[in-house]
Amino acid sequence: MRDAAAARATAETDVRVRLDLDGSGRCEAATGIPFFDHMLTAFAKTSLCDLNVQAKGDDEHHTVEDVGIVLGQALRQALGDRAGLARYGAALLPMDEALCQVALDLSNRPLLVWDVPLPAGAVVGGVAAELAEEFWRAMAGQAGWTLHVRLLAGRNTHHIQEAVHKACGLALRQAAALDPRVKGPLSTKGTLV
Repeated sequence: MRDAAAARATAETDVRVRLDLDGSGRCEAATGIPFFDHMLTAFAKTSLCDLNVQAKGDDEHHTVEDVGIVLGQALRQALGDRAGLARYGAALLPMDEALCQVALDLSNRPLLVWDVPLPAGAVVGGVAAELAEEFWRAMAGQAGWTLHVRLLAGRNTHHIQEAVHKACGLALRQAAALDPRVKGPLSTKGTLV
């Protein structure tokens, strides 16, 4: 089983995550931020991970960022030594007028390249749109991903964020797939460090 649990309790947040990489896309998210719960559900559904996120925080910024940290930690655990993984995933995903491109490498070298211009001060569902970048930066950093996210088209901030979450989920589904032809980690070095 490729499942994991992680938690983080600070003076600002209390976050608990359970994750099963080989699930069916079920999600139970209770962060106190309905729009963020919707984005986590979109990510779980397209990645086919089963995800349970319980979070309480003193504000939206701390909650969103700390969920990214804890979800990244759970993903790192669930991926294990990354032996037998396809390692790479990519998605080109439309969400109405929005079009998002994602490339993902489960490299154990954390990096986020974020090219998703959002209107300054945009708020969706009571949440500052700029927090999407903070979430993905925290997750990629803790999970050990190299993640490139680019918006190719889009005007509606809700559609843009949903396209990002779904594209990242789809890329993860590809990258985390087990390939019986891959012996050990897929690396010319023989290791992913």
